[in-house]
Amino acid sequence: MSSDEKEDCECATPQAETSAARGAAREQEEPDAENPEASRMKRAAAKHLIERYYHQLTEGCGNESCSNSWCASSAGFSRMDNNAAAVKALELYKVNAKLCDPHPSKKGTASTYLESGALGNSACSDRRTNHKDVHSVRDNFRDISYLTEEKVYEILDACGEKEDYSPLIRVIGRVFSSAEGLVQSFRRSKPHTKEELKSLQGKDEDKDEDEKEAASSATAMEEDSPTSSSSRLGEGSSGGNDVQKLAPDEVSVDIEAVRRVYQRLLSSDKIEAAFLNALVYLSPNVECDLTYHNVYSRDPNYLNLFVIVMENSNLHSPEYLEIALPQFCKAMSKLPLAAQAKLARLWSRYSAEQIRRMMETFQQLITFKVISNEFSSRNLVNDDDAVVAATKCLKIVYYANVLGGDLDTEHNEDEDEEPIPESSELTLQELLGEERRNKKGPRVDPLETELGVRTNDCRRPLIPFEEFVNEPLNEVLEMDKDYTFFKVETENKFSFMTCPFVLNAVTKNLGLYYDNRIRMYSERRITVLYSLVQGQQLNPYLRLKVRRDHIIDDALVRLEMIAMENPADLKKQLYVEFEGEQGVDEGGVSKEFFQLVVEEIFNPDIGMFTYDEHTRLFWFNSSSFENEGQYTLIGIVLGLAIYNNCILDVHFPMVVYRKLMGKKGTFRDLADANPVLQQSLKELLEYEGSVEEDMMITFQISQTDPFGNRLTYDLRENGDRIPVTNANRKDFVALYSEYILNKSVEKQFKAFRRGFHMVTNESPLKYLFRPEEIELLICGSRNLDFQALEETTEYDGGYNKDSRIIKEFWETLHSFSEEQKRLFLQFTTGTDRAPVGGLGKLKMIIAKNGQDTDRLPTSHTCFNVLLLPEYSNKDKLRERLLKAITYAKGFGML
Repeated sequence: MSSDEKEDCECATPQAETSAARGAAREQEEPDAENPEASRMKRAAAKHLIERYYHQLTEGCGNESCSNSWCASSAGFSRMDNNAAAVKALELYKVNAKLCDPHPSKKGTASTYLESGALGNSACSDRRTNHKDVHSVRDNFRDISYLTEEKVYEILDACGEKEDYSPLIRVIGRVFSSAEGLVQSFRRSKPHTKEELKSLQGKDEDKDEDEKEAASSATAMEEDSPTSSSSRLGEGSSGGNDVQKLAPDEVSVDIEAVRRVYQRLLSSDKIEAAFLNALVYLSPNVECDLTYHNVYSRDPNYLNLFVIVMENSNLHSPEYLEIALPQFCKAMSKLPLAAQAKLARLWSRYSAEQIRRMMETFQQLITFKVISNEFSSRNLVNDDDAVVAATKCLKIVYYANVLGGDLDTEHNEDEDEEPIPESSELTLQELLGEERRNKKGPRVDPLETELGVRTNDCRRPLIPFEEFVNEPLNEVLEMDKDYTFFKVETENKFSFMTCPFVLNAVTKNLGLYYDNRIRMYSERRITVLYSLVQGQQLNPYLRLKVRRDHIIDDALVRLEMIAMENPADLKKQLYVEFEGEQGVDEGGVSKEFFQLVVEEIFNPDIGMFTYDEHTRLFWFNSSSFENEGQYTLIGIVLGLAIYNNCILDVHFPMVVYRKLMGKKGTFRDLADANPVLQQSLKELLEYEGSVEEDMMITFQISQTDPFGNRLTYDLRENGDRIPVTNANRKDFVALYSEYILNKSVEKQFKAFRRGFHMVTNESPLKYLFRPEEIELLICGSRNLDFQALEETTEYDGGYNKDSRIIKEFWETLHSFSEEQKRLFLQFTTGTDRAPVGGLGKLKMIIAKNGQDTDRLPTSHTCFNVLLLPEYSNKDKLRERLLKAITYAKGFGML
């Protein structure tokens, strides 16, 4: 604390203590009632002594070698809060305890004692003089080291009368640049209850009246004096009593008062400059307090500081972005996990507009820093302290957005009963130092754990998740480096993958790609070493040799054997070979394999899935004759597609992806899974008449299986005897939804999920992606923007974008129907879906394949290369291209 601040504190304290001394002084009043002058003198003397005892208990005499057990400077003295000090001062006065003389080092305190202390006839006149001095100081507002809404308005009115706002600017500069002053400012007034007052009283009932006075004076001191808890943030448990009474999402600051003050003050440019300059001075000190002094654990009210600063609606303005806001973000990023969680809970009660304002503040800083710097592989954005700190602060707002949204923390899928079997090579891996880092499961964000909530628990956030994505940051992020930092988990290097909400699906998909590839290389390396040690045949790939006409039998039987014998082989790179064909799998053959497998699996004739003509979506067949093992294999295929970066033409409702991420289906999920049933149940909930008399339905439901058989199911025991009424219809709807989406397909889905996790259990998939992004990852984008594809396509073999044949090619392709365009994508890339991020992310190459000829165009689907002869005219180009994409099937060597 600066000398000026100490002076301010010491000026304010005697005023509060005046009421503390009145109780004891009253004892002197009755015996001397006949002599008013003597009574006044005794009261003044008693007041002065109690004030000195109070200062001795709270500040000490200043002598480090003091032996007085009731002096704060004594080595063995236990610190006490203001309430206890006021009561104790009263007790010490009554027993005439030892009183230390102020040490010369305590100049401020000594002067206070002397100014208030001449005894005898001069006591009253001294008191009047002090009052005048204080009044003079009040005029200049030098004694103010913390603020309340009333004080701000008082100063504002006084400055308005003189048309000079410099005193207000100085006060703002003094308070808002001081952690102690700001923490103490704008406190919510909470008067002590009777029980709290009694806890401060002694056992002697005769002293009850005096001690009530002392307790009330302590309350006044805590509210009015800046020398209360926050002036000693590093000492003891100051302010702890207030904290214990607060709920987990409450702070002691009056947020509405802060908002009103900001609203009145920020209209003036000069006053705003005071806030800006104060924040520049404040932030480094706060960062130091949090980093080295563990200040939050000693006084949780320290969090008030961040709440007050973040209410400044001008934080995102250009003036703050250069220095003030980056420094403040660095300080805020040092908050311990418990403090971050409390901020998130507090902010979760804010409106969507307030959350958006804070989100935009941090996003603005990230964007400003990214645009104003030239980041590259040598100058990583990960090393920019301001961007990293702003991202960490944005995480708090993100989880506030999740907590404040529509949460469903109850409907969670049960964990797999049987653990995923480990690789038989695990012992060798450990011997070679290749032990898996995530053997205990996927990574979980610490703040998520502290809050007890997951992103997937949020049905609808306060503001859309997409608004937290920062596109400029994604453009400069070197994902290979960032992934390395993510895996190493060092404190020195920050990875933006630990804050996946700020990354778009394309960037996260790239991170997942690196993770999958590194795991493939690791499995390959381990296999080579294993073969050298044990002399077994080298098999570094997951090889599948299949017949095109028996693809399901061949593929699923082989995968079933691998899953049973050594599941770790599923994490090797997939290598598919079609029997009798010459194609070499560099990615394209695998794409064709997955496409054919999916077509067969989802064929309604097989009966594993049912197809809804209305929604055009597939759902698990609860009456399927296939065993659970078949569904496990389908889950493996889905996992392999993600693992090998292949897009599948799969049509599941969103609830399947939510269930894969650990959330059960509920009534709300019926909207896309079974919209007809959802509408019927919705009408039941909204029906205004008598449900029991008009609808006559019970808690027994019936279904027709795919073979036409009628099946019944009791939602409750003896459900056919329990009518659905207006009172229990919500239970009926919930149980009906639970049956359709969970219980009826429980065996099938658990087997399916188990197969999926066999491949992805060590992947950061759950950590990085939300359910809707998982769908995008598996199925690709349904939006086919061929204009974006044209802009990103490259040319080879003598072609360029201005070549005649190239111009005619794009004119022809743009004129195709939607179905023909999908056939072209299938022919060129191996799938008719766009990758994550759209066709603009697809790197297609058109290469020259000779002069005019009758040959058809050909393609390398592994590398997205189209080999196009230089046809003589546009009509011939169209005819040859249509024939190629319509009748293309199989692979051969050119």
